[in-house]
Amino acid sequence: MVAAEDVLLFVNAATASTGQREFSENAEQQSISLSFLHEYMRVNYRELYAATLALGINDHNAMLAVRGLLGNARDVSAEQKAIEGRLIAATLLRLSPPRVFRLFKALQRDGVNNRRTRAIIRDWMTALDNPAYHAVKYRSGFKAGLKHAHVDFGDGEVRDFLFGPLQRKPYTTPILETWRQAHYDRNVLYKLPYTVAEGFAAKHGIKREIFVERIGTQMTPLEKLRADKDPADPVDPLAILNNYAKYCGPQQIPWLTRLAVRILALPLDERAARRAELTEGMRRFARVEAGDLCGTWGRVTAVLDDSFSSFGSPVKRRRPLAVALATHFLLEALAAPGQYTPLWMSGRDDPLLSYPSGATPLGTRLLDALETSPERVAVVSDGWDNSPPGLAGEVLRVWRTRLDPARRVDIVHVNPVFNAAGLDVRALSPLVPSVGIRDAEDLVLLVELAQFAQGRVGLPELLAYLDGRVGRFLGAD
Repeated sequence: MVAAEDVLLFVNAATASTGQREFSENAEQQSISLSFLHEYMRVNYRELYAATLALGINDHNAMLAVRGLLGNARDVSAEQKAIEGRLIAATLLRLSPPRVFRLFKALQRDGVNNRRTRAIIRDWMTALDNPAYHAVKYRSGFKAGLKHAHVDFGDGEVRDFLFGPLQRKPYTTPILETWRQAHYDRNVLYKLPYTVAEGFAAKHGIKREIFVERIGTQMTPLEKLRADKDPADPVDPLAILNNYAKYCGPQQIPWLTRLAVRILALPLDERAARRAELTEGMRRFARVEAGDLCGTWGRVTAVLDDSFSSFGSPVKRRRPLAVALATHFLLEALAAPGQYTPLWMSGRDDPLLSYPSGATPLGTRLLDALETSPERVAVVSDGWDNSPPGLAGEVLRVWRTRLDPARRVDIVHVNPVFNAAGLDVRALSPLVPSVGIRDAEDLVLLVELAQFAQGRVGLPELLAYLDGRVGRFLGAD
């Protein structure tokens, strides 16, 4: 049971935390706690630690786990190394190229250059569809991986570009030749990837607004979102995310949460004016995410935190509130038609007009939720019950021990904020499972994990579950 609890403790942290500043804790506190948990799991439960790569932990922690597994494998059996290698390879395929190249640089700094590491890097780089494109867009990372793993593409042009870029004239590979010509011709740079062309635009003294307007077709949707700095001319969230869905596919990005973040960045009056359009967009993404589970969860009541702490921090602005908003629409899709009741902490009844404000009366809202006779209650909150303090825990204690000891009502608390001081997400009650969440899209998986957090099943069941998740993650039958 201790092993099962430790695994769930780590999964909570690795799902919710990205090592960044939160509402009540700074980035250093988050990073120290995460580093400890990673080392603790790797040393004491290495097989289970590797298996968590298949549980949807966030990209930041997936990179830390891969880095730790590759850098500390002296006494690991060949069989375990083989399993880890497959998990790491599958993980790298789902990460974005910039993250993978940052990982390569980190391994280079760490001096991790064993045979397994070189093979994993080599296989990933040689599997790229367009090596020349990646060499241009991510040149320093591509070069680091190439040198570190001693990869030979058999393509002299890519190697020449990385190690002596202006010595070859001309290149036969179009993108490499375009890069070379962009040093001298300002009109050519608009055929390059946005991040590469941006440097050439500065070199040629092109005004920012002109550059952004002309480079538009080369920008990915996320680059367009990041480049949207003019509040008077905002990028339309639905249009961008629709394009992103077509560009990257459903497994590459949390559509629903991204859209929620973007909507909450809009002024309240614009949200009100576009209520119908934005609501339909959120519902559409929620139905896609719910898939075959649409309408299968019966009567569902959600307790959603829009208190002041849902602002998050300057580096994760409104992130907890965005998770609550996205989860609201996902639960609406999962519940039986007409059987969903949302209860916002503030008492507001229009989710699109939510904004961080007020205290956190979790206990009162839980009483309201239980009065709706639900089959399932989902609480989305950072767990800081302060109006009055401790009421939520007492409500849950009485409910579980006196009113519903048979657990007819399934209650789960998903927490988007990692509590670094406690090495876990802040729980409401030991009688109700609390699991960490990064994106609303992880909700169904987290509800599955919650059964282990309740202590009703032990390590053998958890191991069987992990084996199943690993098999699906690796594409096994």
